[in-house]
Amino acid sequence: MSDTSAGDRDAPPFTQTREFWLMLAYAVGLGVLGAFAGMVFLGIIGIGDAWYDDSDPDWFGGELWWVAVTAGAGVAVGVLRKLTRLPESTSGLVADLREEHVEAPQVPGIVVVSAASLIGGASLGPEKALGSAIGGAGGWISERRGLGEDLRRTNTLNGFAGAFGGLLSSPLVVVMLVLEVARPGGQRAGKALIGGIVASSVSFGVYFAIAGSVFLDAYKVPQYTYEDWHLAAGVALGLVAAALVMVLIVTIALVTRLFAHLAIPSLLRSTIGGVGFGLVGVALPLTLFTGTDQLETVIDDAGKLGIGLLIVTVFAKMLTFAVSSASGFVGGAVFPSFFIGGTAGVAAHEIFPDLPLALAFTCMLAAVPGSLIFAPFTMVLLAALLTQIGALQTAPILVAVVTAYLALSAVKYLVARRRSASAST
Repeated sequence: MSDTSAGDRDAPPFTQTREFWLMLAYAVGLGVLGAFAGMVFLGIIGIGDAWYDDSDPDWFGGELWWVAVTAGAGVAVGVLRKLTRLPESTSGLVADLREEHVEAPQVPGIVVVSAASLIGGASLGPEKALGSAIGGAGGWISERRGLGEDLRRTNTLNGFAGAFGGLLSSPLVVVMLVLEVARPGGQRAGKALIGGIVASSVSFGVYFAIAGSVFLDAYKVPQYTYEDWHLAAGVALGLVAAALVMVLIVTIALVTRLFAHLAIPSLLRSTIGGVGFGLVGVALPLTLFTGTDQLETVIDDAGKLGIGLLIVTVFAKMLTFAVSSASGFVGGAVFPSFFIGGTAGVAAHEIFPDLPLALAFTCMLAAVPGSLIFAPFTMVLLAALLTQIGALQTAPILVAVVTAYLALSAVKYLVARRRSASAST
């Protein structure tokens, strides 16, 4: 033991090793790759979803021909899954980050199927495809170069950081998201921190220099003066967010089970799924797509839309997300959860006008995804940057997110205990 300890003390600092500079070189490359991949992928999606432009957000504001488009997207998804040999079930973004691994052979299928899904109006986000593509590239290159398991894992996380640098427009948010979800331990946390900063910063710099657009400051909400009772409001909003996430989880489980019991080919299943969320979209147009642009409409036209429509849209979005995921479409859960939380916050303000819109909106915008993917502090920071509220106004957001996180964790603990007790009897 003494020899090992002496060897550790004699080892040079990590910054003075070849591995450190090699990691930085790969981080720069993954950042550049992530920026261009983001521009190309988002550009294709932006062109392909033009069929939804100028839609009416009110009740039954959609067009029946939309169902033909979403059904066609279901056919395309089924065919592309066959051609790319994409498995029926693929891991989610959170699982990939926590395992610090992406199945490289699945990446082409994930990217093309996700593109078809998002163009077709599926209630999913682009983060799964971009994260898999660049995170998978980092791991694949490491394996091909024989860099070792530790550096492979680090490069995978740096790939995710490079993929999200341009998408989320904030290296700080991206690094916090990767570290908070992946939770690398020991010295690897420091490596992932440095590599993630470099990859996400390079990605953001390249993306902004060429595209000139950012995701931050996307939602304009009226500023408000902080008061002490807003902390109590944050607790209440956090409990509402936890309840919504529980409903979402149950909805996903039920819809997934329903599709699993359908003894039909995968092509027919994805077509049925496309018809399903297309019909919902005709009745409630705001439920289609990622929800990013639709959330701006919710903020701008909340008074015209009405409380009933806002509440129904929240639960309908849960349904369309569940149907999209269960029927074979590919995408992420983060952006749809932004829409669910943000719309619920606007509805809370409409129900209780004395509750400032910015307070309700930011608390719910952060609490729903923060408790869903277990990244509370990332979502507090992201909500503050998206709305540009003041420093004091972040306190209720933190209270809401932590309340939702703890409430959901408590429910999961009680469910696990009940299952354990049932299994032992």
